[in-house]
Amino acid sequence: MYLTTVMGNAAIIFLVCVDNHLQTPMYFFTGNLAFLEIWFTSSTSTKLLVILSSGRRTISVGGCFAQSSFYFVLGAAEFALLVVMSFDRYVAICQPLRYAAIMKHRLCIHLVAAVWVTGFTFLSYRLVLLSKLTFCGSNKIEHFFCDNTPLFQLSCSDTSLLWKIDSIFILFIVLSSSCLTLASYTSIFLCILQMPAASGRKKAFATCSSHLTTLAIAYGSCIALYARPTGHVSLETNRSVALLNTVLYPFLNPIIYSLRNKAVMLALKEVIARATAQLFP
Repeated sequence: MYLTTVMGNAAIIFLVCVDNHLQTPMYFFTGNLAFLEIWFTSSTSTKLLVILSSGRRTISVGGCFAQSSFYFVLGAAEFALLVVMSFDRYVAICQPLRYAAIMKHRLCIHLVAAVWVTGFTFLSYRLVLLSKLTFCGSNKIEHFFCDNTPLFQLSCSDTSLLWKIDSIFILFIVLSSSCLTLASYTSIFLCILQMPAASGRKKAFATCSSHLTTLAIAYGSCIALYARPTGHVSLETNRSVALLNTVLYPFLNPIIYSLRNKAVMLALKEVIARATAQLFP
């Protein structure tokens, strides 16, 4: 699943870069989402694969903190990017005549820059939070990556205040982004209902419903993981839910957002045809 996720997202980035028909704001954001997904799933899966293949079940303190930081930084950036993508779809469906005037290339670049600023702002906060932890007892992490719950439970310092601050910060990002995303999709649904053609409504509903399915996995798993106090979180439940967020969601994203798209599949067929013609003239 990890290799499929990486190759699928890498193929999307390649197609967006080389195909002129995909040089639009929607695919520009989709390419950025694919780039984020590669790094997001790699932040946890690569170390897990090394452990499973080598049998060395160790990670340095610095490596553990780096893994935790990148996981949350890339997650925060992805939530911000999902808001931007939902806004882009709202303008395309509800304001089609003004789409080109609103979604100019400069605005798209500024929106993506804001996404990364959001992520790196979260990085500074994570580093301050992790620096407050002290470890003096067991060094066994009951998880497949350095998530908050096992790290806080492993620390011998009082983490109650840190947990509250962390939960508030994460919930702010998750809930604010989910509210903005849902507001865009609600407006999209209202616009779809006003479409005269039944076939157009059916296609639009199918696309939006698949998007909302992946969003439900991402937002639902994050709320389940980080909305409760540490004393009420089962590590077994934490691990199971975290698999949805770190493995299943990145695996589904390239399929839902791009590989089901006719324009993307047409671009892929053209690239394969050109490559075949060059290899076998």
